[in-house]
Amino acid sequence: MVKKKILFIIPTLDRSGAEKQLVLLATGLPRDEFEVHVALLTRTGPLTADLDAAGIPWTLIGKKRKISFSAYLRLKRLIRKLQPDIVHTWLFAANAYGRKAAFACRVPRVICGERCVDPWKSPLHFLIDRQLAKKTDTIAANSDGIRDFYVRHGLPADRFVVIPNAQPTPPPSPWSRAELLNSLGIASQETDAFDPSSGPFLIGIVARLWPQKRLQEALWSFDQLKFMGIDYHGIIIGDGPERDRLLRYREELLLNDRVHFLGHRNDVSNFMPHFDLLWCTSAYEGQSNSILEAMAAGVPVIASDIPGNRELVVPGQTGMLIPEFDGDRQRRRTAVTHQSFLLLRPEGYATRKAMGIAAKARIRDEFSLEKMIARYCELYRR
Repeated sequence: MVKKKILFIIPTLDRSGAEKQLVLLATGLPRDEFEVHVALLTRTGPLTADLDAAGIPWTLIGKKRKISFSAYLRLKRLIRKLQPDIVHTWLFAANAYGRKAAFACRVPRVICGERCVDPWKSPLHFLIDRQLAKKTDTIAANSDGIRDFYVRHGLPADRFVVIPNAQPTPPPSPWSRAELLNSLGIASQETDAFDPSSGPFLIGIVARLWPQKRLQEALWSFDQLKFMGIDYHGIIIGDGPERDRLLRYREELLLNDRVHFLGHRNDVSNFMPHFDLLWCTSAYEGQSNSILEAMAAGVPVIASDIPGNRELVVPGQTGMLIPEFDGDRQRRRTAVTHQSFLLLRPEGYATRKAMGIAAKARIRDEFSLEKMIARYCELYRR
């Protein structure tokens, strides 16, 4: 069998959602059928180590400016050298540069990956998307919400295929709950006396500290939960430009002993099994990897009712969805507090446990790595 050559193009391999999914796919495709190469448009990242471990070659193009003709030429040279059967681009910069270069090099098939609802895009961005879509064979989205968003902005509906993200079965955490909390400086007498029906509970948030994630609203909800008598600790994993502002707001709310900012971590999977709830308060998402990871670990999720999230969380079965309330943030954050209180009070223990079991089963049945790879294999063969 002659192998199909696939070139993936993505801006970086930072530890973010689309980057993680690309690496899972690149390293999981059958080696006897597909020959994979990855091009990094702007810079490398920690996930290149996963490619190296799997023996997947990668090339850094090194685009240093927003508009770089030299980077475009380097990308064309790489495509001509590799002569791929398929170029599959991921995220806007790679979608723009990668598709243009692939068309110029007459690559037989070009696939564009749209991974997120992107309200930040200007009319010029959408014009570029529409023009490039005319010659693109397939636009691969990871949720119905993303497809619908781009169709509303003029992209052809018949070019889309929806292939959800994957979440591999997580390994067991090497830490006990007491070890985890002690590592955060929380008194051992609290952890030794943990009661799953009365706490102290762990509420996790895994997110970049960006305005999109609405973490100031989450801090307000943490504050209100404190006054409702719930014994909890909030664990926020991630970093970003909002960090200093959020730390100041935490101090204003006197939550320093309750809410812990851990920064960027490479061991999120060690925390997930110990969370009693995961919060996702984002204004928009593609398909949240943190929700997938939490559900795979059997953790109920309280998330904003937005495209992407509503394709993962089944309200009342695997967690709860919080309405947008027509932009009323007071009602949104109050609803987060209220739903968390209902699940964390002693009477909510059985419901929370059942939600965790249902969440784990949903990931296993609908979002397994095997299913995602099989769907992409079918697309590439087609």
